[in-house]
Amino acid sequence: MVMGTHVCPWGLRALHLLKRHGYKVDDRHLTTREETDAFKARHGVATTPQVFIGEQRIGGHDDLRRHLGLAVRNPKAKTYRPVFALFAMAALMALAASHAVYATPFTVRAGEWFVSFSMCLLAMLKLRDVGGFATMFLGYDLLARRWVPYATLYPVAEAAAGLLMTANALPWLSIPLALAIGGIGAASVFKAVYVDRRDLKCACVGGDSNVPLGFVSLTENLMMIAMGLWMLARTLVGV
Repeated sequence: MVMGTHVCPWGLRALHLLKRHGYKVDDRHLTTREETDAFKARHGVATTPQVFIGEQRIGGHDDLRRHLGLAVRNPKAKTYRPVFALFAMAALMALAASHAVYATPFTVRAGEWFVSFSMCLLAMLKLRDVGGFATMFLGYDLLARRWVPYATLYPVAEAAAGLLMTANALPWLSIPLALAIGGIGAASVFKAVYVDRRDLKCACVGGDSNVPLGFVSLTENLMMIAMGLWMLARTLVGV
């Protein structure tokens, strides 16, 4: 479909795949809704684009990928990719910030920023849809099950702790917050995964997440606990 206000992204992706694999393409545009509906009815299909190789109808973009022997993403499949991407970006941001401030990326402060930046990014993803996050979170968090408002307050507390630790400000507030939400989270994940053996999705990157609840989720909470203890030790010794 190529119309005045819409160009089909899947058509563009299919076109790119065909050209990348050496096909000579006769790209035929559907320029009106009527033309599109008539095309679908003629070929008995529900979607466009439709790819034909010679006289054989291959199908849409995903069908083309299968025909070419390429993997097709399953939108319902569980994956750790969002978490790994978030941690990688937080690490790069921390190294960049350290280089800007200290002229070297490899400092203790970079390690602290990695954790605090990660907390802020995780909170941001939850705050996109607090209701969706809370619904998934209530499935396994021990405190939220006893006091439902905690599920809504959690992203705010996580963001506050992350921001305060990034700024190295108000340790009397940021440290208890990190220890509390990290400790409750770690206990909740451990019970759900390793005691009850439940197969759940983690709400860590938002309510629309396909991230499995498991070791990575537990590690996130342990990082918060470790950060809280580290900041406490720093505060006590006056560093």
